[in-house]
Amino acid sequence: MIASYATAYVATAIVFFGLDFLWLSTISTNFYRSRIGALLLDQPHFGVAGLFYLVYVAGIVHFATMPALNGASWTTALINGALLGLVAYGTYDMTNLATLKNWSVTVSVVDMAWGVALTGTAATIGYLVTAWAMARPS
Repeated sequence: MIASYATAYVATAIVFFGLDFLWLSTISTNFYRSRIGALLLDQPHFGVAGLFYLVYVAGIVHFATMPALNGASWTTALINGALLGLVAYGTYDMTNLATLKNWSVTVSVVDMAWGVALTGTAATIGYLVTAWAMARPS
């Protein structure tokens, strides 16, 4: 059980970090800066971001990847991951929309869609890699 959780965590983390890095460093940079640039720091607090990533990936594994492994269904990983992404990113974006001046509705919609896609994809690939590793003969 510990080995499968560790495998799921590493596989899910690699996918999540890689895709989010690509999104944040290239694809969405101008999108966010043009809409909420005044709210952004010149340089993010990487320690805080790293802590978020460590905890969030554990949540993905716990709520999406491991249930899929227990039920042997990649669709469980995809659906649970997508729902977790909607809840987590939705909490952030809807709270900002409700409490911050000039927060962009477009940013909330795009960011929530990204959270759904990213979390669902990371959970699914984490499941597929872990299922493959567990099926290999020792």
